[in-house]
Amino acid sequence: MITFNGLGMHMGNLARLSHAKTRSISPENFTGEKGKAGMAVEGTGAPHARYLGQGWKISPSIDVHPGEERVLADIDGAGAIQHIWMTPTGHWRFSILRIYWDDQPHPSVECPVGDFFACGWQEYAQLSSLAVCVNPGSAFNCYWEMPFRKRCRITLQNIADEKMRLYYQIDYTLTDVPDDIAYFHAQFRRVNPLPYKDVYTILDGVQGHGHFVGTYMAWGVNNTGWWGEGEIKFFIDGDGEFPTICGTGTEDYFCGSYNFDVKGRYTEFTTPYAGLPQVIRPDGLYRSQQRFGLYRWHIVDPVRFEHDLKITIQALGWRGRTGWTDGTPYLPLQDDIASVAFWYQTLPTASFSALPAREYLEVI
Repeated sequence: MITFNGLGMHMGNLARLSHAKTRSISPENFTGEKGKAGMAVEGTGAPHARYLGQGWKISPSIDVHPGEERVLADIDGAGAIQHIWMTPTGHWRFSILRIYWDDQPHPSVECPVGDFFACGWQEYAQLSSLAVCVNPGSAFNCYWEMPFRKRCRITLQNIADEKMRLYYQIDYTLTDVPDDIAYFHAQFRRVNPLPYKDVYTILDGVQGHGHFVGTYMAWGVNNTGWWGEGEIKFFIDGDGEFPTICGTGTEDYFCGSYNFDVKGRYTEFTTPYAGLPQVIRPDGLYRSQQRFGLYRWHIVDPVRFEHDLKITIQALGWRGRTGWTDGTPYLPLQDDIASVAFWYQTLPTASFSALPAREYLEVI
């Protein structure tokens, strides 16, 4: 974890004093100003506080109307986001989170809110990790540290046809940021279905100096049988046809083994650095496809690059059920795959490809 000037506190330095200034933005203090919280006289809680008055939970949330993009935070100066909590209603793929650093015109984070918090299938799945926690009933928590030097602007856009209600809190600190500290980035991608014998691209087009710190994947399987023989590949600083790093299988990369199979059943797990927190199983009727949510955080083993980075993963299964035991051929799969790549890098950031259209983002 990054530690500087009172940021990134951990058990080893909790007693260390700092002159960093702690601030927090929520609907009860839209600007995060000192001594300005809890002053609202109107808001979504006002009807419930009509006998109590100011200071009694007048503005705990906001409504975001169809097509509207709300500014959740606009912070001037130097510091770092340390924690984001939110619980959005509505369709999580239709709520687009964007974060801009230091007046860069295009975002360094652009992602549907559910996928950003490792919950991409529009269904709650409990998750406990160092970077992200998803708690009952739809409580999204992010602990990625996000430094900035001049300005931080966070927005949420509702591209659905229905109004959404959002409760949120953004905790941050104001302090100097050293020269060797990079900026947080997150990019969403989805391909549905993956064309036959294509590889899925988790990240491409990165230009700058930085390090990759993890991915979340929402993987929907369109075939029977095991689906995770594919290898992940990291093409670092000008690699050509062949990468510098090549994994040995999908479940291996996500720190599992042997198909995540315990006694003939996919087994969910959630740990500080990796997990399979979500398995959506067919119900024998209309719920026909298996869907998986997986995460891998490179917090203690970041993948560092000086100039550029590309990451791909294969979708690979078997043409039969037995696999290794009888030489069964591999089967390139045509699955529904979405991902979020998380990394730190210097600015400026190369512009991201446009997000897919709403109908293509949708989880059905």
